[in-house]
Amino acid sequence: MKLSVVILNYNVRHFLELCLRSVEAATRHLEAEIIVVDNLSQDDSCAMVKRLFPEVLLIENSENYGFSKGNNIGVDQAKGDYVCILNPDTVVAEDTFEILLKFSEAQKKSGIVGCRLIDGQGKFLPESKRNIPKPGVAIKKMLGWSKSYYASHLDAKAIGPVSVFVGAFMLLPKAVYQKVNGFDEDYFMYGEDIDLSYKVSQAGYTNWYNGEVAIIHYKGESTLKDKTYAKRFYGAMQIFYNKHFKSNSVFDLLVWLGIKIMPLLQGDSKKEKQCIDDYRLVSLEMHIGLKSVLTTDLKLQSHLKNYEHNTEYILDNNQLSFKSIIQILSDTPKNCSATFKILPKNSNFIIGSNSSKSRGEVITFKDN
Repeated sequence: MKLSVVILNYNVRHFLELCLRSVEAATRHLEAEIIVVDNLSQDDSCAMVKRLFPEVLLIENSENYGFSKGNNIGVDQAKGDYVCILNPDTVVAEDTFEILLKFSEAQKKSGIVGCRLIDGQGKFLPESKRNIPKPGVAIKKMLGWSKSYYASHLDAKAIGPVSVFVGAFMLLPKAVYQKVNGFDEDYFMYGEDIDLSYKVSQAGYTNWYNGEVAIIHYKGESTLKDKTYAKRFYGAMQIFYNKHFKSNSVFDLLVWLGIKIMPLLQGDSKKEKQCIDDYRLVSLEMHIGLKSVLTTDLKLQSHLKNYEHNTEYILDNNQLSFKSIIQILSDTPKNCSATFKILPKNSNFIIGSNSSKSRGEVITFKDN
């Protein structure tokens, strides 16, 4: 088998359904399997997977083991030569895996392959590519100077070696994953992706970033920027430095201060409210309101260059491919005030997020 896609889920049933629909489409022409590991969700995630995706291998954990152990459990069951660690709040294009598998195979001693992550409004997420957060870099990050923390030397749409990738999307040979013993289970949540990236590079492999390939990462669903997040993040950094760098009393003090002070400064994230005056369905055949019927992808792209203020566009996956949806978001002007949600194929809800810093929104509706 060529590929195993491992998705660790916890209480994001609707985002998981959207993710699985995109992964199914992306693995249709590959010898691949999809593995969902559920960390004891309290919603109906597992029932949904069994009902809508019977071909998916579902592993139901008896407790919440955290990110590292949960993914390791999934990879242990994987049969693919390659594994892709994928968050449930992501959307991939129909050709994502095919392109990146060929890319990885073309590189000498390829380690982890990452890609360009965009949020639900098309904005580039800088954590798509990061540097090793050595003590000097981490200190600058804590002080608010993030340039050296992210791999800013490489353009968002470029291709090149990058040290660290985010755990939302990591594609690598299973043999490499096993050689470095996978995710370190000392990390419960946060920091484990930095640790794995570092171990892979230290083992003599090159981690590659391919910015020509983009996926959606809603992010807010799995990484809320609140006090708990800040405390766990700085705690994870402490574990990372204790494992991989020499003890430094000054740095240890700064990390301790980060753990204690930064959560207080960061505060709890609040849902960003935006006034929506109108809703428009973006589809090849259907429309809402006064918009003309769109009949081709070219007309669609041309039409969407002129977004209307305070309008929310519903991207209809019943007729638009995931690749088209990702492209529409990627091409959205930076100063655009419109927002976007997705209507998944054969589903009774629309879903999306207006910010990478707050939870997304799911709107369900009854079938006629």
